[in-house]
Amino acid sequence: MDMDGPMEHAGKSQLRNGRYSEQCRVYLLTTCTHDKSPIFTNGKAANIVLGALKWLDQTERINLLAAVVMPDHLHFVAQLRIGTLASLMQSLKGYTGWQINHVLKRHGPVWQSAYHDRALRREETLGTLIDYCLENPVRAGLVVDFRKYPFSYCFFDRI
Repeated sequence: MDMDGPMEHAGKSQLRNGRYSEQCRVYLLTTCTHDKSPIFTNGKAANIVLGALKWLDQTERINLLAAVVMPDHLHFVAQLRIGTLASLMQSLKGYTGWQINHVLKRHGPVWQSAYHDRALRREETLGTLIDYCLENPVRAGLVVDFRKYPFSYCFFDRI
């Protein structure tokens, strides 16, 4: 009997419980690569994701405030402008998955199907969410200073 199967499904459905997409709300969104594969150690793959997020900002689906592409996952802080979180993530994952597979000449899923979202709470500041996002490479031991991490973006000057 596979003990991981039912628990994994239960966990995925729990992520969707209470999910509500509110336009103009700021979210911290996190998603992982399929099987936590370190696909984004390849700079081309990481830049495809950053480019897609910037395109979503330019086309006014989101206001991209910060993003960091880690070796096996993505964090970004954005204000939802149009659509739902589900449609945003489906667009982002579908496009980047296809592009990454094409550029890296690979096959198979790039992303896990699930994602985690957390809306900015009243007691939090926007700076707290952005700092959490940008400091991820420091916490992972990849860099000493988040400003030195090549696969990140911030709308604000974080000196």
